[in-house]
Amino acid sequence: MAKTVPASVKTPPPADFERSLDELEQLVARMEGGELSLDESLASFERGIGLYRHCQQSLEQAELRVRLLLDPDAPDSAEPFEPEL
Repeated sequence: MAKTVPASVKTPPPADFERSLDELEQLVARMEGGELSLDESLASFERGIGLYRHCQQSLEQAELRVRLLLDPDAPDSAEPFEPEL
């Protein structure tokens, strides 16, 4: 019987991750520019933390999906992919 990935393990679409990462990079660049007011800097920092957490969660979910695909019966014992050099 084929195993399916549980709904709770599904990741957001890659475009969502890419948009979040792009927005985070833009926020960092603006903050590093040093031309934001204190309020703008704090708002940007707060938004950046939210984006960072979203990206981190997306990466963790993607890793779990890969582990489930590598070994659906024992995802915790799945070996990480190591490319041959």
